Amino acid sequence: TWSYQPDIPLPNLTLVGNGTVLMEAQALGDYYCHFDGNPDFLFTNNDTNNERLYNTVNGTAYVKDAFHNRIIHGDTQAVNPQKDGTKAAAWYILNIPPGGSVQVRFRFSAAKQPAPFDGFDDVFNRRIQQAESFYRALPSYSKNEDEQRVQRQAWAGMLWNKQYYNYNVNRWLFGDPGEPEPPPGHSEVRNVNWKHLVGEEIISMPDTWEYPWFAAWDLAFHCIAIAPVDPDFAKNQLTLLVRENYMHPSGQLPAYEWDFNDVNPPVHALAAWKIFMTDKRIKGKADYFFLEELFHKLLINFTWWVNRKDSEGNNIFEGGFLGLDNIGVFNRSAPVPGGGDLEQADATSWMATYALSMMQIAMDLSIHNAVYESMAIKFSEHFLYIAGSMTHMGEESMGLWDDEDGFYYDVIRQPNGDYDRLRLRTIVGLIPMFASIVFDEAKWSNLPMLIQRLDEFKAQRPDLASLVSYWKDTKGNEQHLLSLLRGHRMKLLLRRMLDPEEFLSDFGIRSISKVYEDHPFSYWLDGNDLSVAYAPGASTSNIFGGNSNWRGPIWIPINYLIIQSLYSFQEYYTDEFRVEYPTRSGNYVSLAEIGDALSLRLKSMFLRDANGNRPIFGGHEKFNQDPHFKDYLLFHEYFHGDSGKGLGASHQTGWTALVAVMNRY
Repeated sequence: TWSYQPDIPLPNLTLVGNGTVLMEAQALGDYYCHFDGNPDFLFTNNDTNNERLYNTVNGTAYVKDAFHNRIIHGDTQAVNPQKDGTKAAAWYILNIPPGGSVQVRFRFSAAKQPAPFDGFDDVFNRRIQQAESFYRALPSYSKNEDEQRVQRQAWAGMLWNKQYYNYNVNRWLFGDPGEPEPPPGHSEVRNVNWKHLVGEEIISMPDTWEYPWFAAWDLAFHCIAIAPVDPDFAKNQLTLLVRENYMHPSGQLPAYEWDFNDVNPPVHALAAWKIFMTDKRIKGKADYFFLEELFHKLLINFTWWVNRKDSEGNNIFEGGFLGLDNIGVFNRSAPVPGGGDLEQADATSWMATYALSMMQIAMDLSIHNAVYESMAIKFSEHFLYIAGSMTHMGEESMGLWDDEDGFYYDVIRQPNGDYDRLRLRTIVGLIPMFASIVFDEAKWSNLPMLIQRLDEFKAQRPDLASLVSYWKDTKGNEQHLLSLLRGHRMKLLLRRMLDPEEFLSDFGIRSISKVYEDHPFSYWLDGNDLSVAYAPGASTSNIFGGNSNWRGPIWIPINYLIIQSLYSFQEYYTDEFRVEYPTRSGNYVSLAEIGDALSLRLKSMFLRDANGNRPIFGGHEKFNQDPHFKDYLLFHEYFHGDSGKGLGASHQTGWTALVAVMNRY
């Protein structure tokens, strides 16, 4: 609530006797906070100290830095003796001996309590028991005590990271009413094309150590992570960014606050499907309203991608850095040095995944409402065209798949029309694994128009149908598969991914091949020799692309999608399909067993080893052994590709909370 909004009264806090503060706010109603003990109550107004900052007269005698002045400088005149204002604090002076502790109790309530702390311990203990019962009833809850600790703290971090987000772009660009105007040029800075965006919601944030902000694909993963605990909140959050006050009129989703115009991987549809299924498992019924609402809005966003990120109209996409910061040899969000276009294996694969996710949603909705069957047909064909383009982009192109290496690579389309592969092995080449869906015979047999149209398509374009898994075959428990990868290509791709000398770390899948540690990748472009070396931890160079830590570390969300893809393939291929794991070991296992093994590697970063140490703590003795630290986990942005040590922001529970839902269900 801002003081320049005269029609909305400011909230007010007042001491109403006996350690109780009354909080009054028009939007929220009245609440009481009861404080145990005998603190000194301090009151002021949450207004800027203009006198100190700008040498102008303050509009109120009590300003927002009053508590600092009272406690640090002893200024008794800084706080309001009338014990009211828009900001309050209970000041406790506690003498705690070494090794000792002091307990202070609070109670927050909608009604004033005459004896607020009667039965306090009973209520507190009952809440702990209720929490235990709640988590133990979750289908995804682990039976292992240390794994339970990881799950509970991951979910706690997700619940804690809910924050109020307030960003009115138009007002930010042009200034607040009655306030000094912003400096010249401010109205033409970043996000100038997003004047419609007005954020006034509680949003799941990546972390609480920084100012509140969101990123589109982070938020989608947050929703997957928190869905087993609070599916309604997950559905609400996923719906948030497709609402009119966030989604651009063009259909673009806001990428992240620093630059809404940028693009994150389009994972909203994938997340919507997973959350729909989680919600259905928990409640025993399907929320088709949620799925329909998301589907209609994502139709607009899918069209935006097709119209804005496919420069040649050939179903090959150029999405920019797509959240992977410095994973390429040059800044993928900037023009290609020397001209031309970068045809991206990850952008195109993300769009294939998007198309299949929309097809899967439409198939399920068509059982509920037959009108959606035609949309399932539309997205199935779009997927097939993307698959064809990845293999054959033009008369002179060799496609994104390389038969010799058994890997997907980005391709540069040069100004003269020539093509050249960037033979840099990164997780960009693994993302095609994500473009797969599995559906059972019962659902398939209820979609006659889709069956007929795909049969016709196969007859008309056998060249495209031959590139993907054959959707009419059933295997396993009468399952159908539609995927970018047929069995042979999958085995070639997994041979690279499961090689300890390339992607397979003791703690998951690295973001770039380890072969570049001793032999950096080199590429000559526009008169410059560009190189990429394997850096398992923090980046060794201060270069383009945000945090720039995608040249070796392990990132949880990509690993999560790899594991989920393996489980999905297992439903179709069953245990008969076996792959060498690790590469050159002579040990052949099923795809599900690989998924389980990778899941365990990721979890092992957080779990105690035989010596009682957790790899995320990087050998830090106090964190590993001190009883006050050893069981309190940190959820970092990313992790060292060789040691599993946590790196980057240490409290970014965000998508790292996916470690709580790595299991197969």
